[in-house]
Amino acid sequence: MSSTKTFFGHPRGLATLFFTEMWERFSYYGMRAILILFLRDSIENGGLGLDAKNSAAIYGLYTMFVYLLAMPGGWLADNFFGLRKSVFIGGCFIAVGHFFLVIPTTETFFIGLVCIVLGVGLLKPNISGIVGGLYSTQEQSKRDAGFSIFYMGINIGAFIGPIIAGAIGERIAWNLGFGVAGIGMVLGLIQYKLTEKYLGDIGVEPARLDDASAQTRRDSMVKKVLIGFGVALITVLVLGLTHTITINPFVIANASGIIIFVSVISYFIYILFFGGLDAVERKKISVIGILFIFSALFWSGFEQAGSSLNIFALEYSDRNFLGWEIPASWMQSVNAIFIIALSPMFAWLWVWLANRNIQPNTPAKFSYGLLLLAAGFACVAVAAYYVTDGNKPLFWWLILTYLLHTMGELCLSPVGLSAVTKLSPKKLVGQMMGIWFMSVAFGNLIAGLMAGGIDDAEIQADPSILPNLFWFVVLTTGVGGFILLIFNKPIRKLMGDIH
Repeated sequence: MSSTKTFFGHPRGLATLFFTEMWERFSYYGMRAILILFLRDSIENGGLGLDAKNSAAIYGLYTMFVYLLAMPGGWLADNFFGLRKSVFIGGCFIAVGHFFLVIPTTETFFIGLVCIVLGVGLLKPNISGIVGGLYSTQEQSKRDAGFSIFYMGINIGAFIGPIIAGAIGERIAWNLGFGVAGIGMVLGLIQYKLTEKYLGDIGVEPARLDDASAQTRRDSMVKKVLIGFGVALITVLVLGLTHTITINPFVIANASGIIIFVSVISYFIYILFFGGLDAVERKKISVIGILFIFSALFWSGFEQAGSSLNIFALEYSDRNFLGWEIPASWMQSVNAIFIIALSPMFAWLWVWLANRNIQPNTPAKFSYGLLLLAAGFACVAVAAYYVTDGNKPLFWWLILTYLLHTMGELCLSPVGLSAVTKLSPKKLVGQMMGIWFMSVAFGNLIAGLMAGGIDDAEIQADPSILPNLFWFVVLTTGVGGFILLIFNKPIRKLMGDIH
């Protein structure tokens, strides 16, 4: 334990990490709440005035890379910076990125976006590693409770970010909303450095090799990778911003989706046939591959909260409440409220069912998550028919949608993380977790691209586009959920002794 002081009975260092992560999530969700609205808004109103497809593609690429860069971010921390420096450097990148967004030019916007993505990739995976380091191997149950407290910090930040940054961005100026999100990250960094002493020596140094010469070679290799990546990134940015090359976000987004999908399929083929696994391990890895597909399907719908559902809230919903119009970006806080309220209930429910030997297995929980997601989209699809009649549905339709989506998330997200750790051979746990987060990245990309179908001019010409878009999500996620139910027993058999 890093300190004699405590935080709700836990190491005092947990408070340091709790508030750092809270402010980082404040900045991320505050940013996410207004990003696609800013991209689509007119230049006269302070937006970029991009068309539906390109704004959706940029949003999808941004949210995809936030998750995708967690893997190299963790690798850099393990091999070069150490966890503690990675968190601080990542936070600095995030803050600088937000302040670039304050400057109202297209060039600084894209520079800022790149900085934020790099920063989250460094901070997000490594702060969780420090949380785990606060506890000894004999404190497993206490460690789980510590992560639960830490998760509350995530959701508090996710709740207040859209409320504050969203309202300022939407009602005053978009760039000021981005700036407020950056101030939140600065506050997180200040308290991180002021209270870092409570973390003791956890995560100060990267993992060192016993062989000094091998360590030197590794350090040299990492430095070359960093320099090469930095030069390549700066070159692409300069060429793009000077219009020497033309960057088409929609083309890049589609290509990225194909690359991720092919990479994952290739990796699973390699591991299954050339990974030196026995028959039992291959079966369990194949289950991870199956769950990967349904996880990506789930997140492709769920993460439309910040894209298509955000646009629906702004453009097509009646947000009047007691004579006052609620900012559309505030709808992004609803999921966090429901997470905070429902997480203890779901934790109790799984234990209660397990004590009676009727707890659903992992594939069944996945199917429930997808079916709840489909039910949520069915609600917003029905609400979209009001738009076809020339009316605006009440914002309560969206709140019901988010309630069902949150229930689906609680059925699928923590269960998926747990399943990967249990199904993976010990030597592949880290790699499999990285692959798992690629399903989230892939889903985020698809969710962003889906918003490209909401083009106001096209909807005015053919209002049926809007409900049809949401019914398509209902169909794909609902069918996915039923497929998992149908094949529950065969998948469960492949899992062996894992439930």
